[in-house]
Amino acid sequence: MKRSISALLALVLSFTLATLLSQTTGDSIYSESFPAVVCPPALSGLNSQISVASTKVQFQTLENRSTKTIPFRSLRYTVVKNSLVVSANGVTPVFWQSRSGSWAGGTTCSGPISSQWFVGGSSDVTTRGKLIVVNSGLSEAIVDIQAFSENGKQPLVSINLKAKSYSELSLDSFATGDKALTIHVVPRSGRINAFMIDELGAGLRALGGDYVNPVATASKTVVIPAVPNQLPKKGSKAGSPHTLRILTTSDVDSNFTLELMSSDGNFVPVGFNSQRILAGVVTELTLAPKISTGSFAVRIKSDEPIVAAISSSVTVNGRKDFVWSTSAPALVPMAIAITGLSPLMLFAADSVAVKIEVTFINGKKSLVSIKGSDVASWRVPNNVRSISILKSSPNTYAGALIASNNGYGYLPISPGSLLTRVEIPHSNIRVLNP
Repeated sequence: MKRSISALLALVLSFTLATLLSQTTGDSIYSESFPAVVCPPALSGLNSQISVASTKVQFQTLENRSTKTIPFRSLRYTVVKNSLVVSANGVTPVFWQSRSGSWAGGTTCSGPISSQWFVGGSSDVTTRGKLIVVNSGLSEAIVDIQAFSENGKQPLVSINLKAKSYSELSLDSFATGDKALTIHVVPRSGRINAFMIDELGAGLRALGGDYVNPVATASKTVVIPAVPNQLPKKGSKAGSPHTLRILTTSDVDSNFTLELMSSDGNFVPVGFNSQRILAGVVTELTLAPKISTGSFAVRIKSDEPIVAAISSSVTVNGRKDFVWSTSAPALVPMAIAITGLSPLMLFAADSVAVKIEVTFINGKKSLVSIKGSDVASWRVPNNVRSISILKSSPNTYAGALIASNNGYGYLPISPGSLLTRVEIPHSNIRVLNP
């Protein structure tokens, strides 16, 4: 009898404890927010604008010691000099920069990073490029910068950055005299973002420029979703050339295969099947596809992690420019502000099915469905302030090609910051009064 009573009491106690634990778990409260994003500074001689989703979006200048923020009051804001820290609330701002009559390019404003790979730029005599490293945190930062070139791995460069400051580093300081550059930026401490401008010139003659958009990590499968392909002029046999720049980040050589995807179909160009590349050495290969479309995508599969990008020559208003098309992550639900840009968006997947909500400058909204096989394209109307990716087919990648009076640019479609969830500590009066 005593054993039965003891067993019953143990069972009741177990149920009571389980109920209390469930109630404690259920009472947990979380705070959700998007981290502020950082936009690059406006460098000397360049025209810079930021596209935002609302005139009420708040920002502060990087070097302002106060934490006070102010609204943009404009959907496309002209940046005079300083880098801006923007409370974007989940809608990624786009930063567009140009040099009058020479080049144009864009990048997305992004949250703090733990790793960035930049596949682009050079260190030879023609370069005027810059690597811009921004510390938006309230404490000093230490950043390691590892460069690679056609001559292999270069000496590691480490820099210190004061709180709320940025540093401009010339690309020719990383691998002096080398042509093919790839840079890995890794912060040891601090709230760090980095941006790269690749600008070329010979004497007083400008040779074009572009932003080199970064990728967070190397991967065995890389998709570059939007590459501009200017068709040959009448009477000319060849179109604009393309250059694939690729690096395996592991310590062993790798083999890769490149598949070209376009509305003309999918195929592996001659020389791009099981191509071997050396570890730690930046390799460049000429890509000259014979296709009839004005853009295409590539999918690269490797037996070791790689980073890659494609440089394309373009002509805008009779002037030569170039574009760096970089890889993009798989598409996820997100929103991006594009006031004043009207990009051509390209989607790459075995089967493309994307649902988009379009918000116009007047506040009206509409839905757009993008469907296709291998690649699909969509031109964003001129009077759109932002687009939101609501749903996407698996393993779909997207990029945007943007033409302006001064040049041509590319953007990978990816969120500048992701929603973070933090549990809020709470007290229980029963702790004080048992």
